[in-house]
Amino acid sequence: MADKADKVPENVPGPYYVDEECIACGICIETAPENFKMNEDGSKAYVYRQPETDEEIDTCEDALAECPVDAIGNDG
Repeated sequence: MADKADKVPENVPGPYYVDEECIACGICIETAPENFKMNEDGSKAYVYRQPETDEEIDTCEDALAECPVDAIGNDG
């Protein structure tokens, strides 16, 4: 389970976030490219845009479910 106290600093404000447990596997970026990106050094993913549509919410939820290290959180 992701820890909101350990968020990656690049996350934009909002309910979805990535924490420091991220292993940069890229699954979230493949699943929800409208909302997730890799940071500059390629070591962590982060939420660069919060979902705005039901479809984007669904893809973010899919990314959360597929994350192998549970590094994606939703405080919404």
